[in-house]
Amino acid sequence: MFNLTTEELEMKKAVHTAKEIHQQPEVWLELLTLLSEQKESLTGFIDSIYKKHDQVRVIFTGAGTSAFAGDTVVPELRRQNQSKVQFESIPTTDIVSNPTTYLFNEVPTIMVSFARSGNSPESVAAVSLGEKLIADFYQVVITCNQDGQLAKNVANDSNSKTVVMPENAHDQGFAMTSSFTSMIIAAYTLFAEKDFTISEADQLLESSKALRDRLADTVDDVLKFDFERIVYLGSGLLSQLSHEAALKMLELSAGQVAAIHESSLGFRHGPKSILNEKSVTVLFMSRDPYTRKYDMDILRELAADDSGMKTVALTEKKDQEVEDLADFTITVNNNEETLGNDFQLALLYIIFAQIIALKKSLQLGITPDNPSPDGRVNRVVQGVTIYDYE
Repeated sequence: MFNLTTEELEMKKAVHTAKEIHQQPEVWLELLTLLSEQKESLTGFIDSIYKKHDQVRVIFTGAGTSAFAGDTVVPELRRQNQSKVQFESIPTTDIVSNPTTYLFNEVPTIMVSFARSGNSPESVAAVSLGEKLIADFYQVVITCNQDGQLAKNVANDSNSKTVVMPENAHDQGFAMTSSFTSMIIAAYTLFAEKDFTISEADQLLESSKALRDRLADTVDDVLKFDFERIVYLGSGLLSQLSHEAALKMLELSAGQVAAIHESSLGFRHGPKSILNEKSVTVLFMSRDPYTRKYDMDILRELAADDSGMKTVALTEKKDQEVEDLADFTITVNNNEETLGNDFQLALLYIIFAQIIALKKSLQLGITPDNPSPDGRVNRVVQGVTIYDYE
């Protein structure tokens, strides 16, 4: 897969990471089937909370990639739900260190915890603080591990629901890939007013399968350029997605590639200083006609840069102007129908970021399944002290 043989993947200790990136369309199908079977119970639980209170706050939380899951899904949920529900994304790392800044006693709150293992100390502590500080406190645990501490803690709690991802979404590699996309699909399905239609789901699955099977050649072409820095840009929720994209490169390259993220408009306000002749800038282009104008402006500006840097533009449909401006253009949807929103585009765009991080890791001689064998960073975070809150 990805122009790599099984022998190469085994020798370079990349089997888990490659498999977990490649399998995503099949995992998503299994997840959507599971969610459909549980839909009545899950929506009934959430609707019952909405009916009890005039206003409800929904906090999506996690650490690292699990925090970026909330960042990515919240803008679309806010756009769709403009009534009594307030959606926010707050990392567990912020909640734990500053609980009274984020948790309010008199505000009914659903805390949605994203967790691959469910054993991260901040995740468990954030829930404990919510229970202690909020009078009307509810939980939804979206996890890949039914045996994790988060899932166990709510097993007999009538104010909580646990949604377990398909078994294959419980990534064994260091970097979260299948787990990330599965968890944001679950969150979207639970809380969006406009859920995936059957045709949208079918189109997303078809596009993702076609994309993963043809991306490797383009990624290999990009990797012929010996870059040492990579920048991910986007607007709206695609700007939030760019944070996860940059983290994948940083993790899998063991920090050897400097990776940053910004919004298309925000990039000019200082972060653009990072660009040099060893840089690649990746632009996640919005499908919204108004937002896309700002993406096009930064693409034109990057195309005029004479430093020798390269640009990669990801766009939903073929666009000749984009192709003329970017060094590499990736069209993610070759079907006649367009996708429903930028959230669906995000699920396709992130596959590129995962694959190029995997292959850059291999190019650098790093073992992607465990890019930090010295233990500087770990699959489940270590070294965290949780202090009692009085």
